[in-house]
Amino acid sequence: MILLPAIDIKGGKVVRLFQGKFSEMTEYGDFPGHVAQKWEAMGAQWLHLVDLDGAQTGEMKNASAFVSIIQKVSIPVEIGGGIRSYETIEQLISIGAARVILGTKAIEDKEFLKRAIGEFGEKVCVSLDCSNGFVAQRGWVSTTNIKATDLILELEKMGLQWVVYTDIARDGTLAGPNIEQLQTILDTVNEVNIIASGGVSSVEDVVKLKAMRSENGLNQLWGAITGKAIYEGKLDFKEAINLLS
Repeated sequence: MILLPAIDIKGGKVVRLFQGKFSEMTEYGDFPGHVAQKWEAMGAQWLHLVDLDGAQTGEMKNASAFVSIIQKVSIPVEIGGGIRSYETIEQLISIGAARVILGTKAIEDKEFLKRAIGEFGEKVCVSLDCSNGFVAQRGWVSTTNIKATDLILELEKMGLQWVVYTDIARDGTLAGPNIEQLQTILDTVNEVNIIASGGVSSVEDVVKLKAMRSENGLNQLWGAITGKAIYEGKLDFKEAINLLS
């Protein structure tokens, strides 16, 4: 398992939200490229980038910040936030994104997702932002009646290889990951790689996530995303990386 620092961008600045609420936002830096370099220097193998303005509006707003980050680091990045067109996917891949994360659009338009998987293959990831096991959408503003496990199985049949599973109730809270729900997800999937997100706040959390296995012993988490904990010094990123190496 690898640990991915989250770089959430709004208005060109690095920020974090509390439980996905735009009204509860903390700023952590004016220069996303410098923040990215910091995490790479500390041992990050991947970066998780999110356009929060895009998540709200459905249109990518922080492309220049993404370009700055990609130009300043040598590690791969995955990018999400309001990506709802083939043109945007192509644009992000052209500027150097290794994976593009789809959210609301993938849930609402399965034909769009099928075509995206067909054209871009393993570069396509779907973000399942969930509350109590049910999928949320539109920048976490509303919750659907779609069970995460049911949707993952459907996406897997379509050929999807990557899923970011975010527990909204834990995100930005430093309350620890939802181990029970992640276990359910691991026990459900067959081929999909799962990246956990939400609540990762300590070295102990990282150790727990690393140790997780499905009931049949075949599946484990590919990665885990952490944000607020590393920005506020609650989680020693270097120590966590050393434990995972």
